[in-house]
Amino acid sequence: MSHTKTKSDVYVQHQVEPSKSVYNKLVALAFLGDAAVIWGCLLLAYWIRFETSLVEVGLPELSASGITGYLGHFIIGVVLLIGMLTNFRLYERRNFLSFHRTIKIIGKTTLLWALVYLGITLILKFNPSISRLYCGLSFVSVLLIFPAWRWLLWRMVSHDRFANRLRQRAIVIGWSEEFEKAYRIFRNSPDRPFEVCGFISPPGAEIPSQRHEDLRVIGRYEDLPLLLRMRICDVVLVANMNNHTNELLQLSSLCEREMVEFKLVPTWFRVLLSGLDLESVSGMPVLGISRLPLHSALNQYVKRAVDIIGAIVGLVLSAPIIAAFGTLIYLESPGPIFYRQRRLGLGGRFFDMTKLRSMKLNAEAGGTPGWTVKDDPRCLRVGKLMRRLNIDEIPQFWNVLKGDMSLVGPRPERPELIQNFKEVIPHYNARHHIKPGITGWAQVNGLRGDTDLAERVRFDLHYIENWNVLFDFQIMLLTFFKRENAC
Repeated sequence: MSHTKTKSDVYVQHQVEPSKSVYNKLVALAFLGDAAVIWGCLLLAYWIRFETSLVEVGLPELSASGITGYLGHFIIGVVLLIGMLTNFRLYERRNFLSFHRTIKIIGKTTLLWALVYLGITLILKFNPSISRLYCGLSFVSVLLIFPAWRWLLWRMVSHDRFANRLRQRAIVIGWSEEFEKAYRIFRNSPDRPFEVCGFISPPGAEIPSQRHEDLRVIGRYEDLPLLLRMRICDVVLVANMNNHTNELLQLSSLCEREMVEFKLVPTWFRVLLSGLDLESVSGMPVLGISRLPLHSALNQYVKRAVDIIGAIVGLVLSAPIIAAFGTLIYLESPGPIFYRQRRLGLGGRFFDMTKLRSMKLNAEAGGTPGWTVKDDPRCLRVGKLMRRLNIDEIPQFWNVLKGDMSLVGPRPERPELIQNFKEVIPHYNARHHIKPGITGWAQVNGLRGDTDLAERVRFDLHYIENWNVLFDFQIMLLTFFKRENAC
C-alpha cells in the first residue's frame, strides 16, 4: 500500500530535515575553518622561527630554502591534525554544542599531533629537514589560537535559534522518577543533544499525572508507528518499557524501518554513568562500568607522580608552619601536637590519618566520636584559625607520600561514624574506588564538616567520573580560595 503525504507530513518533515542539513553545513564550515586556522598557525610558527631573531638559533641551512621549502611540512601538518581531530570525533554533533568537550579533544589531540608530526617529517626525510624549534612553536600556536577560533564557533552555534536546529528531536517512551530528575536538569542544559518533543506511555502502563509540566504526553504506544511515519522526531529514547523484551525488539525494528534512531536509557544504572561501556563477550553484548579515567594504568601513574612531587614540596614548604603552629598548640594545650585518626581509604581499607591537633586533649573522652560542627566548643582557639586556613590538614602530606592518600580525592571518613551509610546513602561505597584526598571537589564546593553527606557523595562521584590531571590542579587552586569554617 502506498503512503500518501498529508499536509501534516510535509509540514513536520520541513521541521525535522533542516536539523540534518544544518549539521552537515556546520561540519563543512568547521572543517574548512579548522584547516585554515591550522595553516595560519603553521605559517605563524614559521615566521617566528625564521623571520625573527630566532633564525640565528640552530642550524642556518634550515632556513635557506625559504617558505616554499616548508610547503610539504605545512600540508602534512594540516592533514595530520585534521585527520586526528576527526578520529577523536571532534566533528560529532554533540561536540559542537559543548565547548568543554571540544577543549578536551583539542588538548589531547594537539599534544599527540606535535609528537607524530615531528616523527613523520623526520622519517620521510623532507628537504629541508624540519626544525624541532619550529615544531615546538607550531604546537604552542595551535594550542593557543585553535581553541580561540573554536570558542568563536561555539559562541555562534550555542545561540538557541541555531542550537535548536542542531539538536535531535526525541520521543521518550516510558517514565520513571529517575528519568524525570534527569530530565529536569537535562532540559535546561545548553549542550543537550536532544530536544524532547513528547512522551509516550509504555505498553500496558500510564505516565503518572503528577509530573513536571514540560513532560507532555503526545500519545499512546499504539500511536507510535503513525507518529514515526509523520517524521516528528529523529530519535526514540526508551526510558522504561516495563521489561517487555519482545516489544523492545519490535520497536527497534520499527525505528529501523522508519529510519529513526533507537536508543535505550538504562535508568537502572544510577552511579558512574560516564563509565558505562558496551563490550562483546563471545558475541554477547554486556553493559557495565569499565572505563573510568583512573582505571587507566597511565592515569594512575600520572596521578601518583603528581602526588609524590606535591607531597615532598608540601612537606618542605610547610615545615616552618608546622613548627610554629605546633608551638601554639602546645602552649594552649600541652600535649601531643599531632593527632591520628583511623580513616577509610582505597578499597575500604583502614589507615591512620595525621593532622595537627585542633581540639582539646581527650575531646572524645567518653569514647563516642562525633562530627565537627560550627563553633564546636571542643576546638582550641588556635584550632579555629587552623581550620579556617586548612592548616590542620598540612601533615597529611605525609599520608600522601606514604601512598595512603592523594592530594585530591574524596574526603576520608571515620569508619565508626559511617558504618551504616552504605545501606542508607546510595552509592556511598563507590567513592572508595580511588584514594581519599587532602582536598576534593566536594570540599571546594563547601561540603565539609557537618554537611549533607549524600550531596558530598554526588560531588565525589562527579570527580571520579571526570578525573583528569588539570581537574586536580583546578581543585588544588580552589582550595586556597574556598575555605569553610568547620569549627
